[in-house]
Amino acid sequence: MKNPEAQQDVSVSQRIRVMFYVMKPSETSFQTLEEVPDYVRKATPFFISLMLLELVVGWIRKGKPPGGLDDALTSMSAGIVSQLPRLFYRSIELTSYVYIWENYRLISLPWDSPWTWYLTFLGVDFGYYWFHRMAHEVNIMWAGHQTHHSSEGYNLSTALRQSVLQIYTSWIFYSPLALFIPPSVYAVHLQFNLLYQFWIHTEVIDNLGPLELILNTPSHHRVHHGRNRYCIDKNFAGTLIIWDRIFGTFEAENEKVVYGLTHPINTFEPFKVQFHHLVNIWTTFWATPGFFNKFSVIFKGPGWGPGKPRLGLIEEIPEVEGKEVPFTSSASQLLKIYVLVQFTLILAFYEETFADKAVLSQVSLLLRVCFIILTLTSIGFLLDQRPKAAVLETLRCLVFLGLCRAGHLKPCFSSLSFALEVDSLPTELSGADLLSR
Repeated sequence: MKNPEAQQDVSVSQRIRVMFYVMKPSETSFQTLEEVPDYVRKATPFFISLMLLELVVGWIRKGKPPGGLDDALTSMSAGIVSQLPRLFYRSIELTSYVYIWENYRLISLPWDSPWTWYLTFLGVDFGYYWFHRMAHEVNIMWAGHQTHHSSEGYNLSTALRQSVLQIYTSWIFYSPLALFIPPSVYAVHLQFNLLYQFWIHTEVIDNLGPLELILNTPSHHRVHHGRNRYCIDKNFAGTLIIWDRIFGTFEAENEKVVYGLTHPINTFEPFKVQFHHLVNIWTTFWATPGFFNKFSVIFKGPGWGPGKPRLGLIEEIPEVEGKEVPFTSSASQLLKIYVLVQFTLILAFYEETFADKAVLSQVSLLLRVCFIILTLTSIGFLLDQRPKAAVLETLRCLVFLGLCRAGHLKPCFSSLSFALEVDSLPTELSGADLLSR
């Protein structure tokens, strides 16, 4: 997926169907990796459309939106942060796969065979199941995956709350496919598997009848996101729930699910959302005596401690009563409107940066990424009502003006662009010179 010009066009119908894995081998088989469309980016407008539809349906059914603005912005911020490394290099899930394919493959299955397509569908989904399960059962992997579970709401925006660290371990579980599956076929299903999991993050859909036996559904995935004791380490499926049924990790939805981490982090600040568990591991590692115990802190379950089973004790999971109130921002409505406007602008800037990355210098890309991170951090500080939030936001605005004057950013409004241009003119220019411009 290096050269956008070489990628195949994706129709509107395909952009919709790809989110539900309703695609045919004949329309999604490509000979080379460069031809594979970036289905995830092309589906982005439908993410927004479905979230708005969910908002309307949820409001009609329950008289309130399906989640808070603060939580939704934090989820989308995490999604943005998780994608920023792609501005500089191809995903390790692809680079590692291509390396193994080019150097160690045993056989080469035909890229245009429907049998290869369906085998890859099963192989990627099977690999995802075991990656996902290990991401819950191995503490250092949980440090990445916990980001996705940190939301105390459950709606389509939760699907976007992704970890920047997760791909650095997930590639391991797909690597065996590189011994016989062409990279172009793998790249298609890697995206489809991810996109399918978007729509199952909702409370709007209750039960899908017989499909519940085979597919991962909103009901099954709600259990996975629960912090009730009966929900812990259950339903790891990506597309097919059959893996959980086979390997004994399936649990049906029954009592009311309370979402989020067993110990809520109570923050909207993106760095804490992404990295707080790494800090916890570091602290626990040094506080735990003995080499083998330290090793276990990293590679056993998040709930492990000396003298406990590998995954910890289920009775140590805090019980929920179903009356828990999600953490919300105490910011005023006016401040929340300001935050929403700033987030909308930075989202547009993020999309523009990806669209223009081929023509931007590495310096400009790096400065843009830093500004995006600074903006999302400032938004988190404002929602958290941190004491230094106003100082950070003022600094962010000054950085914005400085980057605009240096030519690394461009203002959204032409009037501001003109003002910056005039301000940067040499002082010796006369009034007539200005008018002539």
